[in-house]
Amino acid sequence: MRINGETKIVGLIGYPIGHTLSPAMHNRAFEYLDLNYIYLPFPVEENNLKGALKALPALGIVGVNVTLPYKEKVREYLDEVTEEAELTRAVNTILVRDNRLIGYNTDGEGFITSLKKGAGVDPKGKKVVIIGAGGAGRAVSIQLAKEGVKGIDLFDIIFDKAQDLASHIEKNIPEAKATALKEEGLEKEIKEADILINATPVGIKPDDPPPIDPKLLHPNLLVYDLIYNPSKTRLLSEAEEIGAKTLNGMGMLLYQGALAFTIWTGREAPIEVMARALEEELKTQVS
Repeated sequence: MRINGETKIVGLIGYPIGHTLSPAMHNRAFEYLDLNYIYLPFPVEENNLKGALKALPALGIVGVNVTLPYKEKVREYLDEVTEEAELTRAVNTILVRDNRLIGYNTDGEGFITSLKKGAGVDPKGKKVVIIGAGGAGRAVSIQLAKEGVKGIDLFDIIFDKAQDLASHIEKNIPEAKATALKEEGLEKEIKEADILINATPVGIKPDDPPPIDPKLLHPNLLVYDLIYNPSKTRLLSEAEEIGAKTLNGMGMLLYQGALAFTIWTGREAPIEVMARALEEELKTQVS
């Protein structure tokens, strides 16, 4: 990879971001297509977030991805957001154009593509339970509602957060049905669900317990954990043990990243090249 005065810079803003696989994925794609770009991680503490974003145009940075814990917070510092980002109230990709910051959300579309290609599951008509109503949970639940799922049940340790998201979905997406759950309602709804999604960060740390009681799982579930590192969380291990189908967040990372790649470069992303880079980088981190 050559780096010179013409090199275009993109990257990732979040904190902490030591676990990220995105640089490997994007830099491999740039190299494959012979594009003079480089993708860099930018660990930004919260008190520096506004300054970091406002500095992007001055530094000539083309754009950045946004990860935890800033997907919702960055919106207040942007000049414009797309309809998708406005609907999800979260941004995971920023494009710098004419000194203006434009926010996108590619998480929802990336999730649906991974669900269809990675698990062979069309969510239309399915009943879904989602754990976590933060930025990722919002993107996933709204995209599922747009895909025509039978119903979405949302659980968050902050009930008002789940209730707000459920109301937001029903208000903005015709025919969508979304309900906020309290803990005592989880057993019944998971028993009747086709898909269970963990959209919380619970599971990233080795000693994290599953985000819900594993006794609630059943073999007819597809259990999708949006966490991709580690590749198998406690939740996925417990689901596998009872014979449930499982999927981690690697596919979502890949496909949302491919959409961001196209937003920044105007080129179609080399999906297979990016997927191999992710697999290799994850093995390196684990070893």
